[in-house]
Amino acid sequence: MAGDRAGLLRQAIPAGVIGALAGAALTAQRGRRATAAAALAGAGAVAAVDAVARARQRPGEIPALWSRIVASGAIAAPAGWLAQRLTGLGPLPVATGAGAAAGALGLRPQKVLLGPVVGAAVGLSGRRVTGAQAAAAAVVTYRTAAAALFRDPQISLLAERVPAEDVPFVVPVGSQTRYVGTDYVRALAQRLGGRYTPEVADIGIVASLDTLEGPSFDPAGVEPLVREFYEHTTRFALDIVPEWRAWVRPGYLLYRTLLSRPLGQANVPMSQREAQRGVRSRIDTVSGADGAVSVRGWIRSAADTGEPIYVGIYTTYRHEDRGYVSVGFPLPQASFTATLLPTGRPDGGLVLDSRSQLDQPGHYLTYIDPETGSLTTAVVRGFAERLDVYVANGELRAEHAFWVFGLPFLVLHYHMHRKDVSASDPAAAGPG
Repeated sequence: MAGDRAGLLRQAIPAGVIGALAGAALTAQRGRRATAAAALAGAGAVAAVDAVARARQRPGEIPALWSRIVASGAIAAPAGWLAQRLTGLGPLPVATGAGAAAGALGLRPQKVLLGPVVGAAVGLSGRRVTGAQAAAAAVVTYRTAAAALFRDPQISLLAERVPAEDVPFVVPVGSQTRYVGTDYVRALAQRLGGRYTPEVADIGIVASLDTLEGPSFDPAGVEPLVREFYEHTTRFALDIVPEWRAWVRPGYLLYRTLLSRPLGQANVPMSQREAQRGVRSRIDTVSGADGAVSVRGWIRSAADTGEPIYVGIYTTYRHEDRGYVSVGFPLPQASFTATLLPTGRPDGGLVLDSRSQLDQPGHYLTYIDPETGSLTTAVVRGFAERLDVYVANGELRAEHAFWVFGLPFLVLHYHMHRKDVSASDPAAAGPG
């Protein structure tokens, strides 16, 4: 019990600091004594809110919404004070900016649009308030309204500090550096103590489609060309045509500039013209002492610059009477996993879908504790994908569709063909 109280106290200290800054920012115009008193009151109030929320928090849960709203308002206050101090802007633009920032953090398009609207409304209703007050009021009002309007959680905590076997749908592959890049599997092999083999000549992203057998998928009914692609992926070259929805392009450009390129991961071509520059594809593996392949890393990079596009670790596993495909995308001390349910097509094709009533398929964001290796996993309900591979007029094709918050935003169209064995450049791109 004493240890729990000490832990709560340590966790309350950062909240107290945030509260002190908020109190000082909200009363900065009233003189030093009032500001100091408000800082002390803010520290006590926010620390108390945080302590109560954490004391009531159950294992596997995140702190209560009301405590997160208080914390976000406290963070917004000094940010609003600083914005007004540096720019001289009035409460209307500061509140609008604060609402826009809070909406952007919500990710869902509806929330992105709601944020600046709520911020502007707050700014118009309080023209005599300070920047700190306007920003805090805008964020608290927005988060309260968003909670009332959007009740279905898009991201929720699923497991906290559990061993990997408790979450079989997660591929726990993280990067120990801030950059993932095309040498990730080599670094992983060194960490695991396995044998690293780059650019394996004839290998697939799965060892055998038979491992995916289940009520929704009979491997015996799959077209031979589809089976060959999955079990011998490196035999194929692929042409890709990305089809982005117009509404997502500005946000993706920002994400690409600030996150995916510096990270060396998840950097999809923006246009067909960019894709035609060429995408180089290879599969690197890690093997154990017995020679069995334990890791299959499908690495795609720009053919002309070598810039990473995707680094995915492909696995299959069985749960109850079904097989699943799980793809782990390494992140710094974390991973993003897509677990997909296989379904057969009447024409012999194969569908891999993250949308299902079953409890395994979906997308999972996992933090990997660097000391213990335990996993803390959140399910990302707002993201979905479907990969459809089939044969049409003797040609192998695929459509890889993505949705965010129920809205379609990207389809990758693929045409796959066997490589020219006489060619020296093993360039290729691939779905998944």
